[in-house]
Amino acid sequence: MRLAIPVQDGRLCAHFGHCRVFALLDIDPATKQIVASSNVEPPPHAPGVLPRWLKDQGAEVIIAGGMGQRAQALFVEAGIEVLTGAPDHTPEELALAYTSGTLAQGDNICDH
Repeated sequence: MRLAIPVQDGRLCAHFGHCRVFALLDIDPATKQIVASSNVEPPPHAPGVLPRWLKDQGAEVIIAGGMGQRAQALFVEAGIEVLTGAPDHTPEELALAYTSGTLAQGDNICDH
């Protein structure tokens, strides 16, 4: 399983569309441990680009602080699970919380 997490300064970026780096973390479903990770620069932000690009990167889940409704719908259409309202943690902390079922989700900080 591959998780995508927008990152700024080594922690979750509050708004996925404004991040300069995505952490891609590969999780072994049997052990629920991180087996590989990389940071990749996304293409320039434009409507609809990131969902397609992350799908091409193999992402199955995106964990974000905030994300607009249209972007969420595009991710779902691409077959990518969307989790918003995630706390300001490192990608590794978020990934392990997700796999253990303890990822706290607050309010989606985007209203567009």
